[in-house]
Amino acid sequence: MTEVPAFPSAFRSRGAHALRAATIHLLLSATMAGVVAALVFGLWFPSPLRELVGGTELFWLIVGVDVVCGPLLTLVVFNPGKPRPELRRDLALVALIQLLALGYGIHTLAHARPVALVHEVDRFRVVTYSDLNEGEDAIVPDWAQPWSLARPRTVGLRPVSTSAEKLASIDASLQGVEPSQRPSWWQDYALSTAQVLQRARPLSELRGKYPSQAALMDAAVGRALANHKPGETTDGAALRWLPLVSRRAMDWVVLIDPHTARLRGYAHVDGFF
Repeated sequence: MTEVPAFPSAFRSRGAHALRAATIHLLLSATMAGVVAALVFGLWFPSPLRELVGGTELFWLIVGVDVVCGPLLTLVVFNPGKPRPELRRDLALVALIQLLALGYGIHTLAHARPVALVHEVDRFRVVTYSDLNEGEDAIVPDWAQPWSLARPRTVGLRPVSTSAEKLASIDASLQGVEPSQRPSWWQDYALSTAQVLQRARPLSELRGKYPSQAALMDAAVGRALANHKPGETTDGAALRWLPLVSRRAMDWVVLIDPHTARLRGYAHVDGFF
């Protein structure tokens, strides 16, 4: 029987050194991913809005590829037998490629983040930066800019001021640009609370529609009551609701305080029936 020749010791040594370098690179990459996760999930994509706009999947796609890409390239290029200047150059190039990929990924996340929850007549809409009308870039508030560290804000929509504006709004809507996507239409939420409370519906109606979702509703109400401020109800049955939609989801509702109209919580049930 012919014996299979053993790998040369130099090859085994190179592989061990490369694996060690790739492992260190992986740990550093994972640490960087943790920092990015704190930014993304702590500020830009708070729960449950990340589920309505796809932030979780986008984060893991971008960071997962970046974390794997860098260490894998290090495993390929690392060779302790190379001259030191050449090895440093190769590793610097790997780091540059990884940082560029991560920078592009964070840029994508910044533009995909939700910036506002806008009250639209009989619902709330989650609006991301990329949803905003491109013609109104100059008037986007500072807190809604893609690189802002502000969390998404709740706003209302101002009334139409003229007939010409109403016609222009209808025309824009027919082209797929809703008023909620136009920062020029946003107004302070306090100016819209009367309309919100007028449209908001009793929680008993939602419970009656989805009796099989009682546990889910109880959990949502419990979280809403824990999110309590002075002057707001502590009676779960008194909470009201409206549908909550985004570009990719239509099956959520937002729980609303009956006194202040503040958004107290969310539930993953379809509010259109």
